[in-house]
Amino acid sequence: MNIAKKTYGFALVEKKKVAEINSMARLFRHDSGAELLHIENDDDNKVFAITFRTPPENSKGIPHILEHSVLCGSRKYPIKEPFVELLKGSFKTFLNAMTFADKTMYPVASTNEKDFVNLMDVYLDAVFHPNIYEQPEILMQEGWHHELNKKEDEISIKGVVYNEMQGAFSSPEQILFRNIQRSLFPDHVYGFESGGDPDEIPNLSYEEFIDFHKRFYHPSNSRIFVYGDGSIEDRLKFIHKEYLEEFSESEIDSDIPLVKPWDKPDEIEKYYPISANEDEKEKTYLSMNFVTGESNNLELSMAMGMLDYILMESPAAPLKKALLESRLGKDVFGSYNNHLRQPFFSIIVKNSESERKTEFSELLYSTLEKIIKNGIDKKLIKAAINIIEFHLREADFGSYPKGLVYCMEVMNSWNYNGNPIQALEYETSLKKIKSALTTNYFEKLIDKYLMNNAHRNLLVLSPE
Repeated sequence: MNIAKKTYGFALVEKKKVAEINSMARLFRHDSGAELLHIENDDDNKVFAITFRTPPENSKGIPHILEHSVLCGSRKYPIKEPFVELLKGSFKTFLNAMTFADKTMYPVASTNEKDFVNLMDVYLDAVFHPNIYEQPEILMQEGWHHELNKKEDEISIKGVVYNEMQGAFSSPEQILFRNIQRSLFPDHVYGFESGGDPDEIPNLSYEEFIDFHKRFYHPSNSRIFVYGDGSIEDRLKFIHKEYLEEFSESEIDSDIPLVKPWDKPDEIEKYYPISANEDEKEKTYLSMNFVTGESNNLELSMAMGMLDYILMESPAAPLKKALLESRLGKDVFGSYNNHLRQPFFSIIVKNSESERKTEFSELLYSTLEKIIKNGIDKKLIKAAINIIEFHLREADFGSYPKGLVYCMEVMNSWNYNGNPIQALEYETSLKKIKSALTTNYFEKLIDKYLMNNAHRNLLVLSPE
């Protein structure tokens, strides 16, 4: 396909063989402003996904409620729940939709060509022509509504997403991770709850809901991912003729800004609910959290994931060992979240007490200092590299199709205007990380991103 030539409104921007996944990658830009990445190979488990940048402006849960609502019937498929019908009657190998902190993804997968095209059709019609404009009751059903079954009962609030988020907000660990993200990114998109805060969801109006769809569910704000075998020309023709042809390019303000690095660390205390007769003893979480670079830095993202394993997850993890031996809490774990523009790394002690926060902080830093000074056991580094390398080369992602995992990987760069193809080319980054077997690579990472990083906080989450 000629790089200068247009095919069904799609101009080829880049074409490249990606040896790491034995595929040909083609990046296109359509006249409507949509970008499309095609990953061609002989995998018959075909994957399609369309993703929109959906930065929340409050915690009313609009991105999450829209994710549910667009799948409740559309122009071509006016039935009440086409998603449920597909679950029952499709040959799908994957069918879902996902709301992230700053994007909403609609992925499908199938090994059957006819079924795959049908799944694409249902999802494209759902996102571009949903029934929400003609049926305001969809918002009431999926978002929130008042309910009164008997006149003597109190009026209650119900809704699919409202009920779901009430459950999510009752889990201490989910409350912890929500507060970590909010506290590291105040006054930013990431400071809001894209899934919806149950206290805020009932403040959502139909007008706001519709306005969000009009603004963000446009091809110019979309990233389309197509993976597997099958004719690329057929895919482009179908997407263009059936959907994109009717749209003109539009300027959409959905960029996710970078948060300015902090000058000094912060400390914050938050609470989670427990029942009145429950003992508060040893139910506190102590969490040290660090903002670590940008997600489009593939080498850094891979290295920080390995560092989490080295320090906190492996059987010989030195930081975990020190924290457990101190009896600061009954459990210790780490977390690295790289599905944001600016990933964050957390070290967490569970079942502790708030008055032990200083002891936690001092032990954490004295242990990291020792690790930098004495060096990390090279066997531990080798084990971490081997696990990641095996995972990358074997590409066995359990119930998730390969193509879907590759889609999520490329979105860590593509969603922030980076090059999606480069996100699949891990060999160069892996080679640089392997230098850690003969150098102080990981010790330098600890020094820069944990020891001397002012954009961090100590979060104490206590029961109340």
